[in-house]
Amino acid sequence: MLKKQYIKSRNVYKVTFRLAKHEQPDYEINTVSLVADFNDWSLTVNPMEKLKNGDFKTIVELAPGKKYEFRYLLNGKKWYNEWEADEYILGDFGKDNCVIELLEV
Repeated sequence: MLKKQYIKSRNVYKVTFRLAKHEQPDYEINTVSLVADFNDWSLTVNPMEKLKNGDFKTIVELAPGKKYEFRYLLNGKKWYNEWEADEYILGDFGKDNCVIELLEV
């Protein structure tokens, strides 16, 4: 699930990335990382916090007027997409990347 909130005073979007328990594959997930072009595709920069209900969540601030590519990395091994992404594009490794679009305000 994606939630976009524009912060006018700082001219940024606060974006909540949330992988809900009911959206997760049918095996135990211990860690999830948000891997994206805005963090240079780092596997470790944006770990997601595991919530008591089993969801994983992280919040980042991003500039408006751009599209950002991202994916989730489960247990450091398996790639997973956000099904509520604004669109999908073919990535460099032959798999779809999720895209979030943040409109200019």
